[in-house]
Amino acid sequence: MDGRMAELAYKEPEPKVIAGAKGDWELVIGLEVHAQVSSKSKLFSGASTAFGAEPNTNVSLVDAAMPGMLPVINGFCVEQAVRTGLGLKAEINLFSRFDRKNYFYPDLPQGYQISQLYHPIVGEGEILVDMAPGIARKVRVERIHLEQDAGKSVHDLDPDLSYVDLNRTGVALMEIVSKPDIRGPEEAAEYVRKLRQILRYLGTCDGNMQEGSLRADVNVSVRPAGTSELGTRCEIKNMNSMRFIQQAIEFEARRQIAILEDGGSVEQETRLYDPNKGETRSMRSKEEAHDYRYFPDPDLLPLEFEQSFVDGIAASLPELPDAKKARFVLEYGMTEYDAGVLTAEVASADYFEAVARGRDGKQAANWVINELFGRLNKEGHGIADSPISPVQLGGLIDLIAKGDISGKIAKDVFEILWTEGGDPAKIVEDRGMKQVTDMGAIEAAVDEVIAANPDKVAQAQAKPSLAGWFVGQVMKATGGKANPKAVNDIVRGKLGIG
Repeated sequence: MDGRMAELAYKEPEPKVIAGAKGDWELVIGLEVHAQVSSKSKLFSGASTAFGAEPNTNVSLVDAAMPGMLPVINGFCVEQAVRTGLGLKAEINLFSRFDRKNYFYPDLPQGYQISQLYHPIVGEGEILVDMAPGIARKVRVERIHLEQDAGKSVHDLDPDLSYVDLNRTGVALMEIVSKPDIRGPEEAAEYVRKLRQILRYLGTCDGNMQEGSLRADVNVSVRPAGTSELGTRCEIKNMNSMRFIQQAIEFEARRQIAILEDGGSVEQETRLYDPNKGETRSMRSKEEAHDYRYFPDPDLLPLEFEQSFVDGIAASLPELPDAKKARFVLEYGMTEYDAGVLTAEVASADYFEAVARGRDGKQAANWVINELFGRLNKEGHGIADSPISPVQLGGLIDLIAKGDISGKIAKDVFEILWTEGGDPAKIVEDRGMKQVTDMGAIEAAVDEVIAANPDKVAQAQAKPSLAGWFVGQVMKATGGKANPKAVNDIVRGKLGIG
């Protein structure tokens, strides 16, 4: 089955409704996500984009806006934006243009930001936001445009002075703007999570929210439940945590509901979320496009592509999360939930497929998710840090499939692989862990347990479920090495309970 063509069926979730003092209210949410383009150099200069450098060391003369310096477009950043658009099933505009967005701030040396207001590089697309198995929201993407990031003002190094670090100035950003299709705080967080996953699959943004590579401006409005007219929205700036996004939306929605139920009106403005107080606060009145006096950047020619350029990028796209998840469900016979866990990261999916190759997919998924991922999560490691390779885990599963070891013994071998490493087959052989499959030896062990417990025999014959006690005693007597199925069959036969 071709995973690129496969799609899983889903239905849309019900909108979240918040009960006010005078009625029920519905949320309407749209997001503007700023994703840093994965590129070694900036959008219009050759300066490095490496995170964590000493302040003001990754700054070119162009970034510092020195007189006479002209921007030169980074072609790789353009390719990354097109790749992102294709990954979001979006229209790629063969003509786009850069504009100057004029505003003044200490960390913006030029006095303007180069952006794309009127002719963005990417048009309308969509993201399928998974909420639960079989439940998803299709969120429309309005546009993606390229723009420069600003620098950073630092206020906590001196009680009287502020400092400016221009390392981020000029770093390429993709602003990914959604339509107001999101209907709850959880959906908003899952939208960002799904977008991050797609970008990481594509290799166009590393999605590191702690380092500022992905941050979201969240637009929130409310309206009476069951109505269609949009309310006045407020924008919450620079959110870099899924948890904070949910908390900020919840607070902001209730703030707006309280105002409206008191007979007031919501003012369109930009707000900040204070996670310490769990509330949003006003930052400034919301600007419109005319406030920034946009005009075409006179130093940059428009971007014009041939369709063949776009087709070449499309041909190189990897299998994306939705297609991979659908393929895992169809090809390996696993649940949608398990497929979602395994495809959360490219590296996790690749690990699983290496283990599952030529083996039972469901069994491989069980060992990867429950044993390996469970242990990695417990110890705070990612899949890249796993001490057990796909070859080792696959070898362990082979030993179970051949009947050499039971599931219980396999967990003991897993522990040895985790702490000491080695070849599973050699570990089993050298340490005498091989399962006892000699029926004569198992039968002798069963006879011994039955002979020693005549009272239990009568109880088990009266209540067949108690046969499990005899199985446990035989397994204990054989050090867990007896084949559990063989033990169960012999016990039930000897007790005459079929």
